[in-house]
Amino acid sequence: MTPDIESRLRDLGGFIRDQRRNARLSLRKLSELAGISNPYLSQIERGLRKPSAEILQAIARALQISSETLYVRAGILEERTNNQDLVAEIMRDRTLSERQKQALVEIYRSFQRERVEEREQEHDTSRAG
Repeated sequence: MTPDIESRLRDLGGFIRDQRRNARLSLRKLSELAGISNPYLSQIERGLRKPSAEILQAIARALQISSETLYVRAGILEERTNNQDLVAEIMRDRTLSERQKQALVEIYRSFQRERVEEREQEHDTSRAG
């Protein structure tokens, strides 16, 4: 494996481990929920194995997170660089009224703000600990 792939796999594994710990799940419990073996999940978390898209989807489902997040970290998908694309798509949708469009955009942006605040709190907590 190239150093870039190894680094990406370690990042992916660390992210999965962090999400598992945040969900207060043991390695064994997550492997059961995802339907994969405990040793295989351990190897993924340590960055030793490259999981398939199907395995990532099963892990994401078990962790109750977006599989897209794991696909991006694994290099399967490119990260969306412009969230305005989604807002633009909502605004172009002719099946929605203007009021509905504004409501959707407002909800979407509130979720984004909430997630930024969660990340900042996680960062502050990890620095303090």
